[in-house]
Amino acid sequence: MGHALLGPSSASKWLNCPPSARLEEKFENKSSEYAAEGTLAHELGELKLRHNLGEISTRKYNLEFKKIETNELFTKDMPDYVDIYVDTCLEKVSEAKAKTQDALFKVEQKLDFSEWVPEGFGTGDFVIIADGTMEVCDLKYGKGVPVNAVGNKQMRLYALGAIAEFGFLYDIEKVKMTIIQPRLDSISSDEIRVEELLEWANTYVKPRAQLAFKGEGELFAGDHCTFCRAKATCKARADKNLELAKYEFKDPFVLETNEIADIIGKADEFIKWAKDVQEYALEQALKGEQYPGFKVVEGRSNRKWTDEDKIGEILLGQGFLESIIYTKKLTGISNMESALGKKEVNRLLGDYIIKPPGKPTLAPESDKRPVYNSATAEFEKID
Repeated sequence: MGHALLGPSSASKWLNCPPSARLEEKFENKSSEYAAEGTLAHELGELKLRHNLGEISTRKYNLEFKKIETNELFTKDMPDYVDIYVDTCLEKVSEAKAKTQDALFKVEQKLDFSEWVPEGFGTGDFVIIADGTMEVCDLKYGKGVPVNAVGNKQMRLYALGAIAEFGFLYDIEKVKMTIIQPRLDSISSDEIRVEELLEWANTYVKPRAQLAFKGEGELFAGDHCTFCRAKATCKARADKNLELAKYEFKDPFVLETNEIADIIGKADEFIKWAKDVQEYALEQALKGEQYPGFKVVEGRSNRKWTDEDKIGEILLGQGFLESIIYTKKLTGISNMESALGKKEVNRLLGDYIIKPPGKPTLAPESDKRPVYNSATAEFEKID
């Protein structure tokens, strides 16, 4: 089906900043290894769900699983994490069947919400309809950014597509949206009545989607800029971050507490923005762009062996001890799980794994983590 200009996964961008959708078209859409890994995990999730629901035979499952296993991005722990998603969906299947014998289940359902968003469509990972409730489940395999279902615009667009697809067949009163992010051990859900969802779609989504499709409206900088392809050159984002550089201090010598708090709140985004601009400038400079006062030079590098096996052979032949030539260090827990599988690591090594307290760090008051207690942290270190 390709990708929609106003797709669900980018909804946070074009709903908050309508012109960004057309602005991004001027920039190359680069696919990352993380995205490819997520796609592979989704393929595995679909395969496992269809097999468990009886939609494909065991022979078909085994053949397709072997293909997935040969992918260079496949790791031993991927099935363990994907099973968390599959098991969650199957639990919901059991609950739905207990309420409604003819409950509907759809895997990788194509969803069209173009009634509200021009050419808008997407794919729902798993859709369930039972007893007046429709639920859309979504697998998030990434672990870099936590994703919450509450008020999630992508999930609401999926829900709209599902309403458009099945609303005339079923009397759906409310919609539940669930995001399963297994590598962060996170499952979050949100509920909304259909009337409220449609009100949101007609009064908020539709007018902003029309602006976005035309490339109109006002640029607006915010957290949604993180995944925007125009983030390095966007004037609105630059203006917002340069406010910190122009900070006006009342006292010329000392920062007040509220001023420090204000700077801390803006600093992370400022650093991200500056780094984005630097990376973009280097990329363009390598293509021939000239920036006044700057030039591309070769960075520092470290010496390295060209053939480690040969080096070892020479030194051992000269009588040097192996303990001097080679160093051994046990690989990290995440690498071990990727190589052996999460379940196998827990079975064999679970008793030898601990999670020490993290270093104290400043975070917004909205952060879900409890307030740092130095006495507790010291006690846990001793224990």
